[in-house]
Amino acid sequence: MNHKVLNELDLASLLSLSFSTLIDELHDRLSELGFRDIRPAHGFMFKCITPNGATGIELAEYLGITKQAVSKMVDYLENRGYVMRQAHPTDKRGKIIVLTERGWLVLKAKEKILTEIEERWNENIGTERMQMFKEDLTKLVYEENKGKLSSRLRPVW
Repeated sequence: MNHKVLNELDLASLLSLSFSTLIDELHDRLSELGFRDIRPAHGFMFKCITPNGATGIELAEYLGITKQAVSKMVDYLENRGYVMRQAHPTDKRGKIIVLTERGWLVLKAKEKILTEIEERWNENIGTERMQMFKEDLTKLVYEENKGKLSSRLRPVW
């Protein structure tokens, strides 16, 4: 895509493309590190699980999907060694999903990669402009989502 086409894109398209660019690079690099089976939706799930775990119901509400879909996602991640089910600390019949050592390793790798991408973006447009951009986006997000921001921090299915 050339600069002329990019200059003609609306804000929604530019934000979507920047997010896709970041996520694609993140997952390409995670794959290179041996985390080929991690998908973007898993990152949102991990965000809900950390640091102390979450129930299937909490995950379903957070992700905006059914308990059955959460169960399949947990099965997938458990079979690959990223999460495990444990007895719930207060509900003797319930289970809580927590990260395993491999789950924590992929989170640490993700943070390192995202930091490197942001540093490269800082070099591309300048640290001061990047800081202003983040501040402006933060202001817009908070102003447009008063009272409902926590429900917006999940994937758009």
